[in-house]
Amino acid sequence: MNAAEGTSRRRFALAGAFVALASLGVPGAVKQYERALGPLDVSRASQGSTIAVDRDGRLLRAFTASDGRWRLPVAVADVDPRCFELLEAYEDKRFRHHGGVDALAMLRAAGQFARRGRVVSGGSTLTMQAARLLEPRDERTPAAKLRQIARALQLEARSSKDDILAIYLALAPYGGNLEGLRAASLSYFGKEPKRLSWAEAALLVALPQAPEARRPDREPEAARRARDRVLDRAVRLGALPRAEADMAKTEPVPTARRPFPSLAPHAAEAARTAGPDQRVLRLTLDHRLQSSLEQLAREAAERLGPKISVAIVALDNATGETRARVGGADYFSIERTGAMDLTQALRSPGSALKPFIYALAFENGVAHPQTMMEDRRARFGLYAPENFDLHFQGQVTARYALQQSLNLPAIALLNEIGPSRFLARLKNAGADIVVAGNSAPGLAIGLGGLGIRLTDLVRLYAGLARGGRVPDFIERIDAPRAREDRRVTEPVAAWYIFDVLRGAPPPANATGGHIAFKTGTSYGYRDAFAVGYDRRSTIGVWVGRADNGPVPGLVGRQVAAPILFDAFARLGGEREPIPRPADALVTTTAGLPPPLRHLRKDMPKTLAATLTGALKIAWPPDGARVDLGLKDGVPEDAALSLKAQGGAPPFIWMINGAPVGAPDPRRQSAWRPDGAGFARVSVIDATGATDSVTIRLE
Repeated sequence: MNAAEGTSRRRFALAGAFVALASLGVPGAVKQYERALGPLDVSRASQGSTIAVDRDGRLLRAFTASDGRWRLPVAVADVDPRCFELLEAYEDKRFRHHGGVDALAMLRAAGQFARRGRVVSGGSTLTMQAARLLEPRDERTPAAKLRQIARALQLEARSSKDDILAIYLALAPYGGNLEGLRAASLSYFGKEPKRLSWAEAALLVALPQAPEARRPDREPEAARRARDRVLDRAVRLGALPRAEADMAKTEPVPTARRPFPSLAPHAAEAARTAGPDQRVLRLTLDHRLQSSLEQLAREAAERLGPKISVAIVALDNATGETRARVGGADYFSIERTGAMDLTQALRSPGSALKPFIYALAFENGVAHPQTMMEDRRARFGLYAPENFDLHFQGQVTARYALQQSLNLPAIALLNEIGPSRFLARLKNAGADIVVAGNSAPGLAIGLGGLGIRLTDLVRLYAGLARGGRVPDFIERIDAPRAREDRRVTEPVAAWYIFDVLRGAPPPANATGGHIAFKTGTSYGYRDAFAVGYDRRSTIGVWVGRADNGPVPGLVGRQVAAPILFDAFARLGGEREPIPRPADALVTTTAGLPPPLRHLRKDMPKTLAATLTGALKIAWPPDGARVDLGLKDGVPEDAALSLKAQGGAPPFIWMINGAPVGAPDPRRQSAWRPDGAGFARVSVIDATGATDSVTIRLE
């Protein structure tokens, strides 16, 4: 050894001794140095990737941080305990006992350096490494080490051991653009670090010491050797039985990175846009159902052909929360324009809105499921609708007409209630509907002559399952909740629709009678819809091209309905029917009040109006608040007076779609309510003319 080499070695030995003594706080110089450095900024540990998680905290999708790195939030409780056993055995066996600096390890490192002239072991504790990760610096000098010691002491003074571990877990490098143990576990093993094998835990302990030299996707042999050294050291320290270590060494090292989870990409993007400052986006989705329905959409689209996409929305009826939302068949497909969120695209629903025409007609006493209707060629001004199969079936019940999706009966009902009134009801229920050219709505809206989003269509059907109360679109756990849902119909009418639609003929792959469902096909075969529901859940399916191009043979019943029934099968559990309201009228056509037996009446309505004046409810007025003393119960003498003017007797009064008594030749009647709240009051005369008002009883 020459003189220069000896001098250098003595200098570094003295520097190492100084660092070791400084680690003991002798004689208070470190405290002064700490004050000079200022407070330690730990915010870097909480900066990184934004993630979207499901209702139970399971990862749906992660986004890279602003610097292009994967740095996912992780907590000590989210990591397998074996990882900590190996980490402390390999990196810092006295971690739980020292105050941030291990003086014995530092003295040992200084002595090794003095004897060999090179770094054999660094002497850094996990706390010192966490401090270095919070303030990354390239230099490796005694001054840098002293700064690291001071920061470690500060960190120990303000943080628990688990907090320090969390910082290390969040920032440790694992090769490439991977930072943090959670990102590494997902990338190398394709799973969360909650459950790791000994081999997996050992590899994650070994990588941060030389992340690029030991990257398993590039240097698998170096990664294997480093992993095995961690296992051997754990055996020597008694942290791992030799048999366990030998078995762990037989596990192969991963040789490629895996893609990060990318479930619910459209929902995650929407939540990220709505909350750009949130690192964890908590969605109402269900990880299992979302994954299953994404697979269903992808398989169905591949079966149907190129450029075809599939969108699916599933709601929980009790809460109105979204349980799954598939915006397209393949988010990364250019051919299918996968990045476009097709649950939010305005599309023509075809016949999918017919149930709401019938619901409004049932609610207002225009018809009942057993009312006889005419399915014959008819003209409404210049509009002459045809049935889908270009055939007519003559006299049918309203029930059969809706189950078979006949066009003429639906348009006849829409003509009775009025397209403007129908459209207003849907909009007031919260549906964002667009009519071409913003023109006055015509009868064609009953067969799909408007634009609606799949999310809104599913919400409307969920309203039918909820007794007419339409929920808001809720997809984030922290989203504000509406105090009062908006109504699309009354409970009795909603149940009538459920009872009718669960009798609709199912597709070839399914058994009927378990869910109520309706399909729709837009003009030109551009959109195929199917929406179904039971008491618990509502699911909607859309099939078509993202560019709105026509697809010959794209029919809702043949294409979308099978996907809908498959989606319900994947939902799991038994289908639950909706209970029948006590005041629902279940009877045959012959058992209906005479004005409800047939939609067309013997006396023309125009003639009746000429003779007696137009039918109108004189009391109560529309929108009235009627005080009947119902605040603390229902008094024995509480009764609502009902008065009509005009029209042709006898009259039938209906409350919320249910008849009140028998047909009455008088123009006034009374009804005893069962409690406070909103009520829909309707009257029908002998010609079938109707009038309705909505009031609030107090």
